[in-house]
Amino acid sequence: MSNELDISKHDDRDPNPWLAMYLDSSIPINEKTKQALMRDNNSKSARYLLPFVQLWSKITMFFIHIFKFIFPKLFNSSKILHRMLAWGLKTWVSPDANLLIFRHFHVGSDILSFIWANIDGVETKSSPLRPKNFEDVKDDLFLLHDLNLYNFVINLNSELKSKNLTIKQKSDLDLSMITEDQFDHIQFPNKWTNILDLRSAIELFTPFYQLFLTANDFVRASNSLQLDETIAIYTAQILGTPGHLGLVNNKHPMVPATTYSAAYRLVLHGLASETLHEILVNLKLGKSKDGVMTPKSK
Repeated sequence: MSNELDISKHDDRDPNPWLAMYLDSSIPINEKTKQALMRDNNSKSARYLLPFVQLWSKITMFFIHIFKFIFPKLFNSSKILHRMLAWGLKTWVSPDANLLIFRHFHVGSDILSFIWANIDGVETKSSPLRPKNFEDVKDDLFLLHDLNLYNFVINLNSELKSKNLTIKQKSDLDLSMITEDQFDHIQFPNKWTNILDLRSAIELFTPFYQLFLTANDFVRASNSLQLDETIAIYTAQILGTPGHLGLVNNKHPMVPATTYSAAYRLVLHGLASETLHEILVNLKLGKSKDGVMTPKSK
């Protein structure tokens, strides 16, 4: 743990907001993820570089939007995009930010697998994405993440309607797919160039995402963030405990938000996934966040 998150360094006249958030236990989240996120928020990159990156990103996206309107099929290459993303993550992004990015795919895969495994009568299955290194990023990782999410919602609801099924509370939960992976097996680069915080990295990558994907792929990726509410509702129906819906900030998927806010909403998407996953981890371990014992999984 960095000095900034050390309680012994606390100054009553100059309290660190990220120390407060780190010590607060009201929001369920993986401990290692929480440390990484708070260090990332308190990094020099987030404090000094991010405002300039955000301004550059919005201006660049505006001109790319015009360019793609005139030349919609030029520069469309998911392969080139993901090779650039893999290089950028490895070369410029901090270890904490890389940890948060890589964890997100594993956490999301766990949640989708949990949903289909706990709806009786459905055969719809998710397509897990569990990247282990930067080479895995090159296999259209980010694009597949968005496609998998939409295909999961479409296939699941199509099957529910065709079989006249509904998502119901399940007392005998299957939590076998929920992992407690701490990513200790992945050594993220920590060279002098690895300085970018999570939000700066996303803001920098978003214009390239817009440039090298088709307009449909980019808009779909942006709109997929609002499916946080949809996935949270599915889980609440299974658990019978809707309290965690209050932790979801990306809402109302039938009313799409502008793509210019995609970078910020992507961070909120990651946080929503982490909190929901931690709730499922606590259930698997047979305890809730407040220590009250709950039925263990089969």
